Amino acid sequence: MSAIELQRSRQRGKKKRQPGKLLTIGKEPSRGQFLGIAALVFILLLLAWWLATASGAIKPIFLPGIPSVWHRLVTLAQNGTLQSDIGSSLYRMAIAFAISSVMSIVIGVLAGCYGLFKAIVEPLVDFIRYMPVVAFVPLTILWTGTDDFQKFLVIWIGTFFQQVLMMIDAVKRVPTDFVGLGRTLGLPDRKILLRIVIPSAFPAIWDALRISLGWAWTWLVLAELVASTSGLGYRIVVSQRYFQTDTIIGYILLLGFLGLITDQIMRSAERVLFRYNRRRS
Repeated sequence: MSAIELQRSRQRGKKKRQPGKLLTIGKEPSRGQFLGIAALVFILLLLAWWLATASGAIKPIFLPGIPSVWHRLVTLAQNGTLQSDIGSSLYRMAIAFAISSVMSIVIGVLAGCYGLFKAIVEPLVDFIRYMPVVAFVPLTILWTGTDDFQKFLVIWIGTFFQQVLMMIDAVKRVPTDFVGLGRTLGLPDRKILLRIVIPSAFPAIWDALRISLGWAWTWLVLAELVASTSGLGYRIVVSQRYFQTDTIIGYILLLGFLGLITDQIMRSAERVLFRYNRRRS
């Protein structure tokens, strides 16, 4: 081995052993490192929870132990309550989110492409989105009663107006050169919109939908906390009345778990639907 090759081999060895690589700006962990670090974080949190409750540092009325929460969820699953609550909440969230998403995509794309629609939509949406959703809850009960439509309306109010602005922003990020190319080829506006603008903007639109899905879960719980007879939020309120902290903690963790699952489903769908827009995730 020549001196140059030996020096290169040593340099490669130093790079492999270089400490603190994950703290370098722009460096991404490998898939295994990412999963390992994420798992370690959850394990440490569970360990801290177990130590705090098992040692008696925190009373069960404030924070029940892990076995107590697990036993409570198993009991609710055995009598069918857990499945019923999850089904009701998923139904409400899915319907309201689908309606809000379709409406926001149509309106946002039009407002992002055409100045007339932007002048009509953007100032109004900017005005309404700063109104607190909580303040609309008693009004929605007055307007529609306490059935599922009221829950749909609360979730829609909480997500639609934010989504519209995100859709407009996604369309604005389509390079003007793409539109110019379409005009050079003699395409009419309708074909430019359907063949160029929407396919180019849809990865960003999908990102916006994934982010707003988290808001939908939040507003779902808010809608079910008031004037409801089923769902995860309703069960949390009932448990509060009887100081069933184990049920409250269990349902909060369940909401986080369901939100994580739906987020990962959308991430996986993104990798399949938008292979032409590959990027680091």
